[in-house]
Amino acid sequence: MGCSGCRVRLNFGKVLSKVSVFLTMVLIFTYFFYCLTGLCDSAPRTLYSQQGADGGYDNVDDRSQVLVELRPPPPHHPGTQRQLHKRTASPDALQVDAEQQLQQQQYEQGSKKETNSIPVSNTYGTKKLPNAIIIGVKKGGTRALLEFLRIHPDVRAFGAEPHFFDRFYDRGLEWYRNLMPRTLDGQITMEKTPSYFVTKEAPSRLCTMNCHTKLIVVVRDPVTRAVSDYTQTLTKNPGLPSFQSLALKNSSTGPVDSTWSAVRIGLYAKHLENWLQYFPLSHFLFVSGERLVSDPAGEMGRVQDFLGLKRVISDKHFYFNQTKGFPCLKKPEGSSRPRCLGKSKGRPHPQIPSEVLQRLRDFYRPFNQRFYQMSGQDFGWD
Repeated sequence: MGCSGCRVRLNFGKVLSKVSVFLTMVLIFTYFFYCLTGLCDSAPRTLYSQQGADGGYDNVDDRSQVLVELRPPPPHHPGTQRQLHKRTASPDALQVDAEQQLQQQQYEQGSKKETNSIPVSNTYGTKKLPNAIIIGVKKGGTRALLEFLRIHPDVRAFGAEPHFFDRFYDRGLEWYRNLMPRTLDGQITMEKTPSYFVTKEAPSRLCTMNCHTKLIVVVRDPVTRAVSDYTQTLTKNPGLPSFQSLALKNSSTGPVDSTWSAVRIGLYAKHLENWLQYFPLSHFLFVSGERLVSDPAGEMGRVQDFLGLKRVISDKHFYFNQTKGFPCLKKPEGSSRPRCLGKSKGRPHPQIPSEVLQRLRDFYRPFNQRFYQMSGQDFGWD
């Protein structure tokens, strides 16, 4: 009877031991699972990583959200697209279609990259509406300016073009705010969308958000800018008509066609008049696209002063790339190679008849002079 009781106690002890081991294993498994999902992230992380060559998004979570929300709708059925092209065969329609296709490819490529990445939690700082915006102009040097600015430790910039004030305004300010990177006190939140400058509704919408926003406009010789604009579209639509047939009405005999977007964007004075109805001239900085190439440190000094930043970006950050024909950023700390803008920058321009270019210069001259007076700067395009 005594031995039987010993065996019962022994068996009961073994059961308790097994239960204890089982519970311990469950707790350990739960802990590891908790950590792997990022919920026990109590250790401090690096606030902001060095920008990468793929565009320098602030963290993978933010970029993934942007890729999902900004991804263009799926293309129409091929048959439908062919019909659409027949109905909208204007150069502007072809240009818009080319840009949309390019954006879709970029977002899809970005999404593929994200699937192979490990999300990094970033809970430092807060998402704020932009203090400053690069509002234009297309093919003026806005991408270069943004990438140069992102060297500065007090600038936090959204890498893609959100197009909030021209395309997605109906999504609301909270949607716009959530796109922005997190910032700490004293840091500036920025974004760039070059089409804002030529969008009629953009000034009033932006002023509704904040009439004290600082506005940066990168301008370039409008004739060179128009040719660069055409070159970009031509790479996506090789069947595009010649530059001169689009720039001039009735082929080479008529006047300049200011309804073509590549020409219309260069009417800087007209677009600025629209903005000055809502913002004083003191809220604008006009950056020379030409000087951004020939003297990037000098122009960046002006930009840093305008934004109220310490002059951190200087000559030591740049070198001139002879192949591309514009400055690149020297190798940043922790990187294996220098950073230049993508292959789409620095494309060779097609040969345009000199008489066509001269007619464009004559056309733009009065608008340029008016713009010099309005901005208080002579850009020397004439």
